[in-house]
Amino acid sequence: MRQVRRAPDFLLFITVLVLLSIGLVMILSASEYSTMVYYGDSFYFFKRQLVWALIGLTLMFVTMNIEYWKWQRYAIYLLGLALVLLVVVLIPGIGVESHGARRWIGLGPLTFQPSELIKLCLIIFLAFGLARNRHHIHNFRKGILPFLVFLAVAAGLILMQPDLGTAVTLAGTVFIMLFVAGARLSTMVGLGITGLGLVAAAIVMAPYRMQRFLAFLDPWKDPQDTGFHIIQSLYALGSGGLFGVGLGQGKQKYLYLPEQHTDFIFAVIGEELGFIGASFVMLLFIFLIWRGLRIAVMAPDPFASLLATGITSGIGLQSIINIGVVTGSMPVTGITLPFISFGGTSLIFTLIGVGILLNISRYSVGK
Repeated sequence: MRQVRRAPDFLLFITVLVLLSIGLVMILSASEYSTMVYYGDSFYFFKRQLVWALIGLTLMFVTMNIEYWKWQRYAIYLLGLALVLLVVVLIPGIGVESHGARRWIGLGPLTFQPSELIKLCLIIFLAFGLARNRHHIHNFRKGILPFLVFLAVAAGLILMQPDLGTAVTLAGTVFIMLFVAGARLSTMVGLGITGLGLVAAAIVMAPYRMQRFLAFLDPWKDPQDTGFHIIQSLYALGSGGLFGVGLGQGKQKYLYLPEQHTDFIFAVIGEELGFIGASFVMLLFIFLIWRGLRIAVMAPDPFASLLATGITSGIGLQSIINIGVVTGSMPVTGITLPFISFGGTSLIFTLIGVGILLNISRYSVGK
């Protein structure tokens, strides 16, 4: 029997709204100069992100009111659609290429990124499959291998774009879900070692990835090329000090810091809002992860628990990787900061995931 429907997790809802608001303000600040130079409009990216945010919030409210267990009916169909789109994006003439990567499908003046869809669809499918086969979780062939096959297909297609960062985030999310589902520790250790080996192979086999990895170890060895992103990011963070130079007063965004409104927007936050502002953003993400995991623990059934775990883990891992890259703690990858970086597809599907998470919280046990 289903639990009584209650109000959704208010603290999680407010946290998401605060992060989204910070993102809109920082996108305007980070992009105002570059968009004036390239588009003749300081509000170009801000206006686009505002539209995406309104669409995403609308869809979040919709999914917040759809009973979470209904997603089980469409899990395999959603995953199939997402995999088909991952193939379609690789077709020349359909997939839009930018900076050497083909990750987007053109829809007139808009673009759609299938890798953002696959993250949510694979989480829903795994939650459904692992909950249904939880009695076989200790059997590698029956309880784990089928899901690893789907992961391998999805990650392989994403790597062909190429997008190692998203593939790693997807694999990490699956790893956490398998662990929470009850997979044996020995199995998880084996999967972890195998995963690290595959990541190392992907880096070695692609010269540009190897250059990025070497630049991560010593960015000053090639400061004008492979080390440029990290150095400019560290300049921004270092110049911010404790309280920052002031909102809108940063200097690195004046075409010094690459991808200042997307992958490296956290560096702009550090420069303009300082250590205090950057720490506040990190605390918001930590609080969001805590609320998400709390919802998972208090979920009324295994499917809800695994679904909440997957959504929360995906957001958390993406945040950790992005901040790790910006602070020079990880090699440079094309991973955006959830809710804050510019990007319509990412924002919409992240907010849809939050809506599902909020719906699960409405049926929490012992709330």
